[in-house]
Amino acid sequence: MKISPPLNSTRAGTGRGLVVRAGTGTLAGVTAYAGGVPVPGRFYGGRSIWRSDWALTPGREYVVNVTATGAGGATVTTSGRFRTLTPAQTFQVRSVTPDPGETVGVGMPVIVGFTTPVEDRAAVERALEVRSTRPVEGAWHWVSDTEVVYRPHRNWPAHQRVSFTAHLSGVRASRGVYGTADRTVAFDVGREQVSLIDTVAHQMRVVRDGRVVQRMAVSAGMATTEEYTTTSGVHLTMDKASPVRMVSPGRKKGDPGFYDVMIDHAVRISDSGEYVHAKNNLWAQGRQNVSHGCINARPDQAAWFFDGSLRGDPVIVRGTDRELAWNNGWGYWQRSWQEWLGGSALHVARPPRPLITPAPAPR
Repeated sequence: MKISPPLNSTRAGTGRGLVVRAGTGTLAGVTAYAGGVPVPGRFYGGRSIWRSDWALTPGREYVVNVTATGAGGATVTTSGRFRTLTPAQTFQVRSVTPDPGETVGVGMPVIVGFTTPVEDRAAVERALEVRSTRPVEGAWHWVSDTEVVYRPHRNWPAHQRVSFTAHLSGVRASRGVYGTADRTVAFDVGREQVSLIDTVAHQMRVVRDGRVVQRMAVSAGMATTEEYTTTSGVHLTMDKASPVRMVSPGRKKGDPGFYDVMIDHAVRISDSGEYVHAKNNLWAQGRQNVSHGCINARPDQAAWFFDGSLRGDPVIVRGTDRELAWNNGWGYWQRSWQEWLGGSALHVARPPRPLITPAPAPR
């Protein structure tokens, strides 16, 4: 029988977890505790191997009890302790989007920020777990050394629960830098709402759970410059406020094209200043694109859209020659699935584990 890390170790490594190998027999039972808390793990190879699900917590004493059956049928019991290393420097999750308990749209990504740059991206990515009541294929994509984003292959199924856990305890981010705490955030996916905007026809359709629930005449960017051209592509609603102060970028009062206005019922869809918002220019809506890049609609309809929007609702814009950049706001759906997988340190897609184990089918 072999136990790794070895019993009686005083500075045991953490990243590979706890592994028990039976040798020539099989493992009848393995229990492990850290500070009185059970260590989750499972058997592999016909019960010849037991492995902890995650890395080991630094600076913690572990108690291990193993019962194995030898090749001749004899029972062997081994018990012991070891202590994991205490790191010189630690890191943790800085931020998670969505917020705990938030209800989001079907396009919502999981955005995770860390407190220090991550060099061993593969080790950290392996420690990130997404679970949902209706599992779908998804993958992580690193957008920087301190931020990684999870996106499903296709939209989340509506009306379900999703839970994200960063099992960072014991994970090595870089030389001498280890995680010492896990982080869990659970959120709900609400109804399916997808908005379709045709900037040529100057129309917007809002489809909810497969049914058109609103048609809106709109006016998009006037397209006299790139700045004033609405971006085409799959946007996500990011936040909303009423009113929002909108100031012309790179211009000061008195310059041509300067504006400084307060706009009602504004739903943001990019980082480059694009919103779906209210404006009382009915003469242009449905007929002409005259905005500085936003999508504006009749005030009562914009208020309706504002009230019914969740963060992560897809807003698909078509008809302009300016494509939404994948890193402009939450433009992550602009990347093909293969491009998305290319941003993973593991280059694999994994379905989330189910939050609730389905009941067995009746016989």
